[in-house]
Amino acid sequence: MKLEFKKLTSNTLGGLLLHLLLSVGLIFLLGILYFYAYLPNTTNHGETITVPNIEGKSIKEVEEFLASHDLRYEVNDSSYSEKFPPLTVLKQYPHAGAKVKENRKIYVSLNRINPPTVSMPNLVDVSVIGAEAILKANELKRGRIELVSWPFPTVKEMKFHGRTIAPNTKIAKGSAIDLVIGDGGSKDIVAPSVVGFTFEDAKVPILGLLLSIGEVNIIGDTLDGNPVILKQKPAPGENMKVGDIVDLWIGKPGTEVPEKEDEP
Repeated sequence: MKLEFKKLTSNTLGGLLLHLLLSVGLIFLLGILYFYAYLPNTTNHGETITVPNIEGKSIKEVEEFLASHDLRYEVNDSSYSEKFPPLTVLKQYPHAGAKVKENRKIYVSLNRINPPTVSMPNLVDVSVIGAEAILKANELKRGRIELVSWPFPTVKEMKFHGRTIAPNTKIAKGSAIDLVIGDGGSKDIVAPSVVGFTFEDAKVPILGLLLSIGEVNIIGDTLDGNPVILKQKPAPGENMKVGDIVDLWIGKPGTEVPEKEDEP
């Protein structure tokens, strides 16, 4: 009786261990098949697509272009740049060159159809150089300068598309504002000395005296170093009128202006 019990127990344990080993082996085999056969086929495992550069393209071009690359897009937000046409991609994510899976969604920022507006600042009685600084701070540009007989060399009126524009009028960013400037009574102006100045520093006395900057001639390589004004025409001290032009030659300090460059 005891012998039969032992034999039965031994057979039961052996069978149980065999079933356990078979189950573990089956699970292991299924795991291998899942990770190395099923999963790669359903997720394109190991296959990537290089994200193309779509910045600067129209949204219509983007739709066709990404479809041909097995990618999708979604408009994430919008902003404005006067450098690009409306409905042009300004930014993208992921960036060009990134590696992504097939059918990945590319998020884009589009250029607005209409630019945002700002309030027209009041430039009346402000100098030309001051008016330029105010316009730039408000993301506007200076247009033409119109001289009129007026004893003060300051802004007398502001115009947009030929019409007077009042302060606080809503206007599109990037618009060019024409300035009506008094001629200061048409008095003679002594040409300022700007030799040795940087171009930005030279603009202050030139524009401040209601003179205009004419041709700007670059002498030599100006990428390395700090270029300055090497020569000006008219020369410092010469008599000029409001609105007259000052031509400039720019280069590295110590550079000589060749004779052939002497005349603009």
